[in-house]
Amino acid sequence: MDKFIREFAPELSDIYNIREDESEEQQVKTGRLHENRILGIMLKFYVDGKRKVTTRDVELEYKKYFKEIARSTISTYLNMLKKESTLFKERDGRLVYYIFYEDPPTNINPFWFTRIFCVDPVYFFRAIYFSSIYSIAEKIVQEYVINGNYKEVLCNFKFLIGLTVLYTLRNKVNKCVLCQFGEYEKYDNLKETLGMAIKAKTDVLPDELLEFLKDKYSEIPFFGGINFSTDHQEINMIKQLLEFANRYKKDIEFQLMVLNRRIETKAIEKTPIESSELDS
Repeated sequence: MDKFIREFAPELSDIYNIREDESEEQQVKTGRLHENRILGIMLKFYVDGKRKVTTRDVELEYKKYFKEIARSTISTYLNMLKKESTLFKERDGRLVYYIFYEDPPTNINPFWFTRIFCVDPVYFFRAIYFSSIYSIAEKIVQEYVINGNYKEVLCNFKFLIGLTVLYTLRNKVNKCVLCQFGEYEKYDNLKETLGMAIKAKTDVLPDELLEFLKDKYSEIPFFGGINFSTDHQEINMIKQLLEFANRYKKDIEFQLMVLNRRIETKAIEKTPIESSELDS
């Protein structure tokens, strides 16, 4: 993920993974905060097709996204969620699995959703997933593209994946500003910065392309997005993006030309300042 951001949107390198939860620092209402995060991790597994989760699974995922807590603490909150009938237990020998008592709701207002589930894990998982697709884009194009300009298709394909990751991060932040534990001002600033980075890379692209990337590929299923938990779904997604890379070829080429000119202009504008500073 870091490698992708440095290559595709270096202006976001230091801020894209900001997470600001007031309660964690203030040591208040941490019980509800831990429940919110644990359910978010359960949601991440659920979206990925893993419906049965152990305490160990949750522990390993928790420290990927949040400040590490003891396994005993995680176990305590999992059992509390069981008592509340949010989860139920299933034993297999010595292993104990936790499972959603009912499937997480779909098409629910994001405000109510973020009162219960932390969305950080599932959105970052989606962003990391597309970053991994970006890293093997050359192999994918070699496998699926038979006719046409290989380098051109590769460039356009990677660009669409890159936009999908940025939209995923912005979709996440759109929910984080609604979270009961989030520091609103910092998330709002991050949302604005992501919006500026996206606008600079999309302002001459057609709306029908951007809406599909933003609302389907960059959104999780509970808010109308597409799930990629099976090989069939992944292959369909790859073929769709390759089809977009061809269909919107001229639009993407024009967008990249505009973007490169802006980057060159900024570099030229910075040069005199840097020269005068050296002279002084």
